[in-house]
Amino acid sequence: MTIVDLGIPLAVRAELAVRGVRTETSVRRGPGAGPSDDGHLRIDGVNVTLPIDPGSPYVVRDGRILAGERDMGVGVTPVARPRFYDLTTADGVRYEQIALLHGADVLASTVVQTCIRYGEDERCRFCAIEESLRAGSTVAAKTPAQLAEVAEAAVRLDGVRQVVLTTGTTTGPDRGAAHLVRCVRAVTAAVPGIPVQVQIEPPGDLAVIDALHAAGATAIGIHVESLDEAARRAWMPGKGSVPMAEYEAAWDRAVAVFGRNRVSTYLLVGLGEDPDALVDGAASLIARGVYPFVVPLRVLPGTLAARDGVTGPDPAVVADVTGRVAALLRAAGMRGADQGAGCAACGACSALPAAGG
Repeated sequence: MTIVDLGIPLAVRAELAVRGVRTETSVRRGPGAGPSDDGHLRIDGVNVTLPIDPGSPYVVRDGRILAGERDMGVGVTPVARPRFYDLTTADGVRYEQIALLHGADVLASTVVQTCIRYGEDERCRFCAIEESLRAGSTVAAKTPAQLAEVAEAAVRLDGVRQVVLTTGTTTGPDRGAAHLVRCVRAVTAAVPGIPVQVQIEPPGDLAVIDALHAAGATAIGIHVESLDEAARRAWMPGKGSVPMAEYEAAWDRAVAVFGRNRVSTYLLVGLGEDPDALVDGAASLIARGVYPFVVPLRVLPGTLAARDGVTGPDPAVVADVTGRVAALLRAAGMRGADQGAGCAACGACSALPAAGG
């Protein structure tokens, strides 16, 4: 199988996704919410996020990716530092602490940078949501007004074309989704027509999914990370205690409200799940109308996985799973780009879009 967008073998794309590259980048997402810590690059004009690893066998030199002295056949340019990073909100907070540029044209923010599941007994082992807060690179809670101000500037100054809003889990029954409703409403008022994806845990009251859509959200991510109960218990003891039936009910409600292929969920390769079972699970999600966003586990600094010496998955397994899931998505007529906004629409952290998904 070959990569559709980048013109290099899927095996090489998977190698890069796991092994990363040696280079300097102006735009990089450090450890924070979720499983990605990446440098933001354009490979032959396509958004790609890769781990920046001084131990990688791949290096960027003179705008090319090399393995030793062998040219891998693709051109690379770093994403430029956006101009909106130089600004400060009306209430004195640096824009960069409110939202970050992902890829060349995605604005992303974790609107609540704390999580009730961050104690060691409950914490997701791949997540470092509160580490960026401790480092001072963000603020604990972003207001709707702040997000609207930053979004307007990012679109005007840097050509941002979509927005992603996620949240740490809060104590209320909505698990943080109600604040997202207010944030989406403010952003879409400031930038009419901008596609927005929201990311939540299954809320206790499914009506909040309707409220998110009514506020102007284009797509929704309800991220389970794994469908395997043993992996959920081992990797996400707090989040994994949410019954799968709640995820299924939330996915089904979201598909009914947002539409088929406007709902997505992360599936991580590298949590110990059998590859065939992972692909079968992806097939069941596709049948529901949910896009399975397949991404390799990346072991971030500050996570329990890093503390315990966990390593990333075998690139060959990543390529195999990605290729098979991409084929299922093509057969179902589901493309991440069709979601308009969100991780699947951007696709930079996964090889799925490049494999035709």
